[in-house]
Amino acid sequence: MITPSNLYTWGFITSIVLFSTAGDVLLAKAMTRIGDLGELFSRVGLFAVVRAVFSSGIFLAGLLCMSCAFFSLLVALNWGDLSLVVPAAASLTFLGNALCAKFFLGEQLDSRRWISLVLVVAGVALLAH
Repeated sequence: MITPSNLYTWGFITSIVLFSTAGDVLLAKAMTRIGDLGELFSRVGLFAVVRAVFSSGIFLAGLLCMSCAFFSLLVALNWGDLSLVVPAAASLTFLGNALCAKFFLGEQLDSRRWISLVLVVAGVALLAH
């Protein structure tokens, strides 16, 4: 039976997944552009590393998305059970990250990852009923 509480819970789980996936992709893109932090640290020091990271607009956008995901998690936990919200959000975020890594970041996914994605989706479907 679909109740308003279920709709709110799944709406915020969707929000968590979208914001978290966007945040992960943006942070990965920012760190790729910034480069090796260890090398940067050894060349110019800690404050230059902090300045390089926090002056990146992509990094700040990723941080904002991750913050929105966190607050969506808080609201989802207010509406739904921990045993549903956290596993569903984590599993679907795994799926979203893998797909975005392939299509937006150009990463290669081997057959083991595709199989694991199918199993994750099946697990979330079982969890939802």
